[in-house]
Amino acid sequence: MSNKPILDPASGSRMFWFNKENPLVVFGDIRSEEHDMKDGDKIRHLSVSPDTEMDFRDMPFDNDTFYLVVFDPPHMTSLGKNSWMAKKYGRLNNTWQDDIRSGFSECFRVLKPNGTLIFKWNEYDIPLKEVLKLTKEQPLFGHRSGKQQKTHWVTFMKIPNADQ
Repeated sequence: MSNKPILDPASGSRMFWFNKENPLVVFGDIRSEEHDMKDGDKIRHLSVSPDTEMDFRDMPFDNDTFYLVVFDPPHMTSLGKNSWMAKKYGRLNNTWQDDIRSGFSECFRVLKPNGTLIFKWNEYDIPLKEVLKLTKEQPLFGHRSGKQQKTHWVTFMKIPNADQ
């Protein structure tokens, strides 16, 4: 059980958060690791340090716990295991459809009725339309961003009794 109203179950290094220590958020991730990588003459540090180590496919929270869930799972399948991008963003494996389907299901399970799910996806390897087929929920609206317009922010709401 959590007394915080927001969950980010695949937070990685919390890159898009303005306040990376926001007290309203449970930052979760399956990984907990530190990396230093050389980038030209500079050393870049990456910290993945979740509040709760967890798997977004099977979250340790009760049903109807959070008002807002931000779901930003790994979105690339073509990365080498030890590449900087894999360390920074994580990577999908060959069960990615089942993994993302389970992630959506878990996000909606822990979301309170009328709660909001913000889903972030980059079409680097997999088109958004293929990913949205993995949930029965219908998005409300979305927005493309980035230099090549490949990053999508999609908003859902958990509508009570939507199955009936």
